[in-house]
Amino acid sequence: MNEYVRKRIEEMAVDFTSVQSVVDTEGEITMAEKVYDTMSEIDYYKKNPEKLYYIDLKDDLIGRKIVVAELNGEKKASDKTIVLIGHFDTVGISDYGPLKEYSTQPAELIERFRELKLPEEVREDLESGKYMFGRGLFDMKSGDAIIIAIMEEISKDLANFEGNLIYAAVCDEEGNSGGMLNFVPHLVKLKKEKGYDYIAMIDTDYMAPAYPGDPMKYIYVGTVGKIMPTFYIVGKETHVGESFDGLDPNQIASQLTQRINLNPEFSDTVDGEVTLPPITLKQRDLKTEYSVQIANKAVLMLNYATHDSTPDQVLTKMKNAGHECFQQVVDTLNERYATYCSMVGREFRKQPWVARTFTYDELYKAVKAELGDELDAKVAAYIEELKKDTTIDVRDKSLKIVDFVHDLWSDKDPILVVYFTPPYYPHIHVDDSTAKGKALIDAVNGAVASVKANPEFDYQLISKKFLPCISDLSYGAAPKDPAVIERFELNTPGYGEGKIYSLPLADMQVLDLPVVDIGTVGKDAHKYTERIETRFTFEYTPELVYQTILNLLK
Repeated sequence: MNEYVRKRIEEMAVDFTSVQSVVDTEGEITMAEKVYDTMSEIDYYKKNPEKLYYIDLKDDLIGRKIVVAELNGEKKASDKTIVLIGHFDTVGISDYGPLKEYSTQPAELIERFRELKLPEEVREDLESGKYMFGRGLFDMKSGDAIIIAIMEEISKDLANFEGNLIYAAVCDEEGNSGGMLNFVPHLVKLKKEKGYDYIAMIDTDYMAPAYPGDPMKYIYVGTVGKIMPTFYIVGKETHVGESFDGLDPNQIASQLTQRINLNPEFSDTVDGEVTLPPITLKQRDLKTEYSVQIANKAVLMLNYATHDSTPDQVLTKMKNAGHECFQQVVDTLNERYATYCSMVGREFRKQPWVARTFTYDELYKAVKAELGDELDAKVAAYIEELKKDTTIDVRDKSLKIVDFVHDLWSDKDPILVVYFTPPYYPHIHVDDSTAKGKALIDAVNGAVASVKANPEFDYQLISKKFLPCISDLSYGAAPKDPAVIERFELNTPGYGEGKIYSLPLADMQVLDLPVVDIGTVGKDAHKYTERIETRFTFEYTPELVYQTILNLLK
């Protein structure tokens, strides 16, 4: 890109960063207005104001909105359309401590950093003059600036541009992806109304080193998925003075953590790329008070990354692992009780606990066998109560539904229930088995070759199959097998339109897009040392995005 565009991107990136837009705050509204106002100054949108507009987030408590911009080439009629996305929310700024007021002011922040004791690598980057610091500059307001600048440049010569671009600047990416989930149905609506043929989705979210000292720069054609299998564990309470008479759910949770946590057995490997293994996000018992009675319930939530495992496959793996762990705890308890009885001269009698592992759907059916349709009515009413309570996180609401259903069951024996906790991000694997997948791969490869041909380009740049961090790109497609979708829905408590959690799965299936992340380059996203490497970010990321767009629309 030329020097004007480079400077334009840098100016917009700094300007956007100056707006504090922490997720779940009114700053996101201010940021949406900043993006809208910036784009409204582009001549194309002065002449075509109807192509730049807001979409309100449905049922949002603070009234957040996203910005959508359409751009239509005029060389000749074409339905080919590329979807561009970027988020403008950020994580919080508490990690900046006394420098919070400078966290969104890159020029001032870098001077303040000079006065601090910083990690060696950060200090080196600071002194090199090659980096800019600031909350959101890297993740991902520079990426938004890149998309806007490219659209502005293309809009100057639409007579020679064939095809269409649709850009969404979305909020809530750092939270529950509310912005993207409101955009997806709109894309399907535009497809029906205007005949757009979506051929790919491009994100300009950040690209970070894969490990400390990693010299490579990456483009990710495809994205990792995420699902959250959760274990609801019911033990048997007892007085601590009679501890062998109970079954401690914390011991089962610990056994599960030992078995699953960071275990590569549960990693997906596709095209030589491997997901990080599952890791716990929450583990606690559900006892609300202190007493000398042991807990009788516990919960364990896991982050499970996917490259090819579908929700039903993850559920089966977790159910099997759960049953194995439950049985191990029962066996261990009896072994230790036998040893203890021998030590105190008491007759050993095997404890009565039987390992039982259900999915949530199986639990629901068991309770419904007792209550009939009354269960459906009770659960629906309980969900309506939960919806009104804005103090409870959606993940805890999901847990409360499981607990509610279990409490209605007459069977109070120990059990392990496996279910899915929101959110769910489908993985997207892009290969050349489809025309659109091949077109995107070829377009990216062509862009990379073009940039590498520049004698001044001195970076190591490669393309990989999966963006390793979850992102809004996941909502560009969804599994199509009805059995897979049904098992996901039935095992996600409170799932469905108008309930506590839902996804526009049918619309995501309609889109069915190959995706790519061509990101800004930097380090330490979500840390107070968040920073971009300015040369790659302002010179080469825009060129890669621009060339990919042109290649796709050829």
